[in-house]
Amino acid sequence: MTYTTLELLGTIFFGLAVLHTFLVGKILHYSHKFPKHSFRSEALHLLGEIEAVFAIWAALFMTCFIAIDGWDAAISYQTSLNFVEPFFIFAIMVLCSTRPVLSAGRQGIMYVSYGLQKVFKTPPVLTDLFVVLTLGPLSGSFITEPAAMTVTAFMLNSMLQKESSKLIYSLIAVLFVNVSIGGALTSFAAPPILMVAQKWNWDFTYIITHFGWKSAIAVFINAIGLVLIFGKDFSKNCITLQTVETRLAGSQAPIPPSVILVHLVFLAGIVATGHYQNAFLGIFLLFLGVATVTQRFQDSLRLKESLLVAMFLGGIIQFGAFQKWWLAPLLGSLDDVALFFGAVGLTGITDNAALTYLGSQVEGLTDASKYAMVAGAIAGGGLTIIANAPNAAGYSILSHKFPGGIKPINLLIAAIIPTAVAIICLKLL
Repeated sequence: MTYTTLELLGTIFFGLAVLHTFLVGKILHYSHKFPKHSFRSEALHLLGEIEAVFAIWAALFMTCFIAIDGWDAAISYQTSLNFVEPFFIFAIMVLCSTRPVLSAGRQGIMYVSYGLQKVFKTPPVLTDLFVVLTLGPLSGSFITEPAAMTVTAFMLNSMLQKESSKLIYSLIAVLFVNVSIGGALTSFAAPPILMVAQKWNWDFTYIITHFGWKSAIAVFINAIGLVLIFGKDFSKNCITLQTVETRLAGSQAPIPPSVILVHLVFLAGIVATGHYQNAFLGIFLLFLGVATVTQRFQDSLRLKESLLVAMFLGGIIQFGAFQKWWLAPLLGSLDDVALFFGAVGLTGITDNAALTYLGSQVEGLTDASKYAMVAGAIAGGGLTIIANAPNAAGYSILSHKFPGGIKPINLLIAAIIPTAVAIICLKLL
């Protein structure tokens, strides 16, 4: 392998950022030892925010970049990067967290859940959870994974009233894994598949026959398994979506169907133009005006939280090009089996879309190798927060359920079983 000084530094800084993500809980805990609002407390609190980690290290790396190659080279590199995905996730997360969109999602889930309860005589709260953890992630194949993650995470957040550490980690692990594989029914919704679909001529038929049905089976198994294992805990600690709806109806103005319809039209517009930054940002700006007009039916827009998630993903993208010198040769040297399991492991420390993009640059991959790499990348998308781009959005919504911040090791352990289910379905079926 040959590399430049900047490539080596880029890898070192990226490794330090990954290591930092495993330490955020301890840093956040340590920040409480200092007086509230003091400089040390605020500085440590910033360093303990997982959404800020990659942006901080990316800024330090770019400082080194400027010192070594100069301002013009650094600016040229910045302009060469594609930040469509962070901007898209910002826009879709703000829109999908609005009251009208969430209300529409709840109504749809409640309708399906009610039908299942009538047919199978299952407990309402467990049926709701099962439907949320299946239809939510699978909808990502059509409304994109970031949108599915946002809506599904908000539903789970509203249902979960109390939580134990084991319960919440298992829940978020299944959510992350299911969203990562749930977007694999189409060629445009899951970022790891989107990165290679056009180059390798993978159309809808290829995706649904090679990835889609296997992923759907894994999604159902993970959801059923979680509900069965933690059934008693969920029954004690969760409320039904109908209860959520009733509580909201008592404290909020009823939302006219026309307002919900307008929001869904904006959602469809942003999803349809999701690969064209200027187009979906224009639609999003128009939506902000509509949100102001319909303020009576809105909660506060989640602009800050969405910006933090976008910043997190932007930091990862900043490092992506500097991992090619070691990652591409590594992927090219593996056989099909090693490539599959290597992709599962590597996606835990490298965003799976970046992994498949770099893998697509390797010449001479067989059809079996291409499948192995992409299947491994989506199977491992729930191992860490950085493994799949929408994970950051899900964590941002559910972060207050983790006192002291999420512990990456606990998430990794909790994700082993649902990831194993995804591996078995994608590798053996």
